[in-house]
Amino acid sequence: MRYILLLRGINVGGKNKVSMSDLKELLLHVGFEKLDSYINSGNLFFSSVESREACISKIRKVLETNYDFSIPFALLTKEEYLEERAELPKWWREELARKNVLFYSCDLDKSDILNFIEKSTFYNEIIYVGRQAVFWGKYEESEYLKTTYHKKLMKQDFYKQITIRNEKTFEKIAEILEN
Repeated sequence: MRYILLLRGINVGGKNKVSMSDLKELLLHVGFEKLDSYINSGNLFFSSVESREACISKIRKVLETNYDFSIPFALLTKEEYLEERAELPKWWREELARKNVLFYSCDLDKSDILNFIEKSTFYNEIIYVGRQAVFWGKYEESEYLKTTYHKKLMKQDFYKQITIRNEKTFEKIAEILEN
């Protein structure tokens, strides 16, 4: 099965440095195959005959053993990722100022983010809750600082357990998975 591993908070501003080539080697040593990566922000592709749960366990052990900082991550199968993309609402394909995908990490209690969304009042933004992620669009760049995304999301406890990709990266990952 083909997987996409999405790491959170690495190689940002010189902090939490993770060499993609080193991490690929570590993952090869635990039995994953056909490893590849896209950009240096923690987007890795691999194949494995093992279940998603077994892969999560191996990844968690590799990260905890080799890095002295926490690295939350999301793990999706190729099929899950592409199905999520195929089911997106029409607005996702429209021109918006910003579009972000907030992937649920393996350790996240999804109810935390769903409760936050349910209780929030949104300003100049639109949201779609998917099975693997929340898709968040912002209509106008000039109004971005007034959005719930900017003003409230980053202050939530669960924020450090989601991994975010912008629309461009989300689409590029899909293209890679399709080929």
